[in-house]
Amino acid sequence: MAELISRQEHDVDVDFWGFALQDADDRQVPVRFPEGFQRGPFLAAHPGRLDFTSAAHTHTVTFTVEVWDAEPPIPSGDWEATATADVFTSSGQLRARSVAGGPMPDRIPLADHASNWSVRVVCTGRQAVAEHDEEDLPDGIEQYIAQFWPAP
Repeated sequence: MAELISRQEHDVDVDFWGFALQDADDRQVPVRFPEGFQRGPFLAAHPGRLDFTSAAHTHTVTFTVEVWDAEPPIPSGDWEATATADVFTSSGQLRARSVAGGPMPDRIPLADHASNWSVRVVCTGRQAVAEHDEEDLPDGIEQYIAQFWPAP
C-alpha cells in the first residue's frame, strides 16, 4: 500500500490561462516555460516541466503537492479534470511559473536527487472560475491536487 511522504500547499498565480511546474534547475530544461505553452489540454508534459491550462485568465489557484512512495489511490472528491503524466527533475525540486509573471519564489521539493516521476493531477472549481472569468476573482476557487510517485 502506498504511503504519503509529504504534502505541501501552495498558492500559484495564473495569467493568460496558464502556469507550469518546472524543474527548479531551469538550466536543465530544454524549452523553458512559457515557450511552447499552448492553451488547450488541462495538463501537457514537456521535458522538465508540466504545463497547465486553467479555466480562467488571471487568478490564484490552490495547488496541493503530495509525494508518495508508490502510486496512490485517486483522492476522494468530485473532480472536473483529471490527467496523468511523467516528468524528470534533475534537481529533485519544482518551481511554479506563470506565463507573464515568471517563477514564483517557493520551491516544491520532491526528492533530494534527480528523479523520474509519475504524476496524477485532479482539479475542481473550473466551472465556477470560468463563469466569473471577467470579474475580479477571489483566490482559491480553482483547486488542484498533484500526486507524485517514483516512475517505474
